[in-house]
Amino acid sequence: MSAAGFLRDPEPTAEAERLFANDIAEVGYVMNVSRLWAYQPALFEGLFDLMREATSAHKLTLRQRGILIASCASALGDSYCSLAWGSKLAEAADAQTASGVLRGDDGRLTASEQATAGWARKIARNPSQTSAADVQTLRDVGYSDPQIFAITAFVALRIALSAVNDALGVLPDAAFRCTAPQAVLGAVTFGRPIDDEAAGAEYHLT
Repeated sequence: MSAAGFLRDPEPTAEAERLFANDIAEVGYVMNVSRLWAYQPALFEGLFDLMREATSAHKLTLRQRGILIASCASALGDSYCSLAWGSKLAEAADAQTASGVLRGDDGRLTASEQATAGWARKIARNPSQTSAADVQTLRDVGYSDPQIFAITAFVALRIALSAVNDALGVLPDAAFRCTAPQAVLGAVTFGRPIDDEAAGAEYHLT
């Protein structure tokens, strides 16, 4: 299997080089997810632009985004995003809170956060089974209808990203073994295994 999952590594392009360079600048290596999306870097960037647009009028803190993404990713069984955002949530809150969200235990969250975590999991597992009562639960903890729409669109876009990554066999980066908190690593017992080879760390820009 290549770093791009079930697909062969794509032919290098200037757009892909920029994607890889951004990874190296931010995390020190080329992420496996970037190797896959090097097939269409503009689509990758556009997807994240849509996520930002979805919540542009309702700014989400890192903690709020971490809860939403960790909840939906773990409900989907997406180990990559669970490790990535479980780690970010651990920074924004603490490792035990992040571990709990990944395991479906929201006891360390506020009532508002519990409502959004539960909503994200329902969208991920079976969106056709949500109800007006679920939406009312969000209203009851202070969310307006425009905010509920924005959160729902944001989660749906994250699910689209996870679906592409998992369907095409992208493995979580080997670096997670060292960078993710032990509590987060222990909570992610689902999805694709962490990569055995730190291929991205050996990438050199041409």
